[in-house]
Amino acid sequence: MAKGRKNGLYDGISPELSALMRTGWADTERHDLTPSEQAPYAAARREALSARFPGERLVIPSGNLKVRSNDDTYPFRPHSAYVHMTGDQARDCALVLEPREGGGHDAYGYVLPRDGRDDDTFWIGYTAELWMGRRLSLAEAERVLGLACRDVRELPAHLAAGAGVPTRILRGVDAALEAVLTTDEERDTELEDALSELRLVKDAWEIGELRKAVDSTVRGFTDAVGDLSTAVATSERWIEGTFFRRARLEGNSVGYGSICAAGDHATIMHWTSNDGPVRPGELLLLDAGVETHSLYTADVTRTLPISGTFTDVQRTAYDAVYAAQQAGFDAVKPGAPYRAFHEAAQRHLAAQLVEWGFIEGPVDRAYELGLQRRFTMAGTGHMLGLDVHDCASARNEEYVDGVLEPGMVLTVEPGLYFQPDDLTVPAEWRGIGVRIEDDLLVTEDGHENLSAGLPRTSAEVEEWMARVAG
Repeated sequence: MAKGRKNGLYDGISPELSALMRTGWADTERHDLTPSEQAPYAAARREALSARFPGERLVIPSGNLKVRSNDDTYPFRPHSAYVHMTGDQARDCALVLEPREGGGHDAYGYVLPRDGRDDDTFWIGYTAELWMGRRLSLAEAERVLGLACRDVRELPAHLAAGAGVPTRILRGVDAALEAVLTTDEERDTELEDALSELRLVKDAWEIGELRKAVDSTVRGFTDAVGDLSTAVATSERWIEGTFFRRARLEGNSVGYGSICAAGDHATIMHWTSNDGPVRPGELLLLDAGVETHSLYTADVTRTLPISGTFTDVQRTAYDAVYAAQQAGFDAVKPGAPYRAFHEAAQRHLAAQLVEWGFIEGPVDRAYELGLQRRFTMAGTGHMLGLDVHDCASARNEEYVDGVLEPGMVLTVEPGLYFQPDDLTVPAEWRGIGVRIEDDLLVTEDGHENLSAGLPRTSAEVEEWMARVAG
C-alpha cells in the first residue's frame, strides 16, 4: 500500500472501507481497440534496430515520474527513443528486444498494467488509477501497440535471471532497471547513438505528424499576433499563454519552452522567463512550437515589429537575416553536405557585418576566424522530430559531417543579436535581436518549407500583422 502523507487527515483504512472499495466495479476491459496508426512504423523501426545489434538483449525504458516539488510531479513525458520504437507514452515501461537463436529479436513491451480491484492499491496513493487515470490492461496494450506485452514489475527479476545474455540499456532513463544490470558504458553509448541515428530520416507517418505540428504552430503564431495589443497592455506572458492555449488545444503541449522575447530580451538566445514588457517601437522575437499528441514538435521563429512596422535599422537587420536564411535554404537538397546550409548563411552574415564595419574583413578571414559569431551566436539549424533538437546523440559522421537525405527534417534559423551593452556597434543597433526560423523537409529534388504558411520577408510580415492585428 502506498505511504500516506505524514499529516494526512485520515489515520488509516478500516477493514469495512477496504472491503467496500473492492466491490461493485464493472468490467471495463476494452475489446474494440485496434493497432495505432504508428504501430507498423514502430515495428519497422524495431527491425532496423535489431539488425544493428544481433545476439544482444536491448533495453529501452520509457522513464519515470519526476518530482517538481514535495509530492507534486511534472507532467510525464517519455524518452523519445522509447516513443519512437513503440508509439507508447506510458510511464515506468520498457521495450526489451530479446535475441533469438536463429537471428533477429523478439520484442516485448514491459508495461505497467491496470490496478486490480482485489487490494487497495487502485485507490490509495497519488500514482493509483483513481488518482491519475485509467491505464491500459496488458491485452489492451498489446492490441494498441501491436506488440507482445508483459507486466513491467516482473522485468527486474527477468533481467537479473538472464545475466548471461549480452545486454545493452539506454542509460540515464530508469535507475531501477540499470541497478539490476551490469553493462558496459561504451556499448550502452553505442545503443544510444544508434537510437538517435535511426531518427535522422523520418518515415511517411512521422512527416505527417510534423506537418500537423507546423500547421498548429502557424495558427499559434497567428493567435499571438491577434493578441498583441493585449500583450502590450500586460507582458510577454500574455503571448506565452496565447500560444500555449493553441498547443494544448490541438496537441499535447509546447515542444519546448516558448521564447517570447520583446525588446532587448530578443538578444538572449533562450529567453524563457517571458516576464518583460511588450513596447511599441521594439521587436518581438517569438520562437515556439506545438508538440502533437504523438510528441512530434515544430520549431519556428518570427521577429515582429510590435507597432506593426519596422524602423529603418530594424528592417536593415531583418532583411540581412532573411537573405542569410534564403542562402541557407538554397543549400538544402539531397546529397549536399549537412553543414552547407549553415556555412552559406553564416558567410552571408559575415559579409554583411564586414560591410557595416562591425567586424574586420576581408570576409574570408572573418568567416575563417568565426568573427561573425559575436553577433550570430549559434549554429544555423538542427534536426527536428520527437525532440526539438532531434537525434542529439547521433555520431558526427552521421549528422553534422554527413549528407542530407530525402526524409530528413531540419530547421534553418540564422540570427543577428546586438547586445544592449555592446559598445562596438552604433547605439541605434543595441538591443536589436532578429531570428527567422523555418522547418524544412528534404525532398527528392530539393526541399519543402513546411512552415511556409507564415510570412518571411519584412514587407510580408508587415502586411500580415496589419491584416491579423488590425
